[in-house]
Amino acid sequence: MAEINDPENTILIELKDGTVMIELLPDIAPGHCDRMKELARAGQYDNVAFHRVLGGFMAQTGDVQHANMEKDYNPRMAGTGGSDLPDLKAEFSKIPHDRGTLGAARSQNPNSANSQFFINFKDNHFLNGQYTVYGRVISGMEHVDAIAEGEPPANPDRMISVKVAADA
Repeated sequence: MAEINDPENTILIELKDGTVMIELLPDIAPGHCDRMKELARAGQYDNVAFHRVLGGFMAQTGDVQHANMEKDYNPRMAGTGGSDLPDLKAEFSKIPHDRGTLGAARSQNPNSANSQFFINFKDNHFLNGQYTVYGRVISGMEHVDAIAEGEPPANPDRMISVKVAADA
């Protein structure tokens, strides 16, 4: 596992195959980083399904409203919800959508990101400047690569737990 340089800005996502360590980029996208930490600390990401996983592209999760596989999971609605918190303003930057980067999922409105995010399986530079990048996988990308594919997957994988490293 990679070394944790900043525990307050490192997220640990437990998947079925192991831990994915994400370094947040608070200097680039402070609002998105704060939101992820707030939802993680509230336990809202625990048991949330990866509802949209497109091989060679990305794995999307984070719908805390409809995709919690332990309560009220609705595969037809997964991907349409967010949290009870207000939407976030876009924080676009020059950071490219490279393999392992974390991007904020949103609707057509650039300022509609809320709780959902995706992890890029490969360099997806056509997304640059259109979706906020606010983190990058620093360890465990092989576990991301093993997430069940589909839209939605027949047997979706889930984030078993999501924690801020400072709290773990």
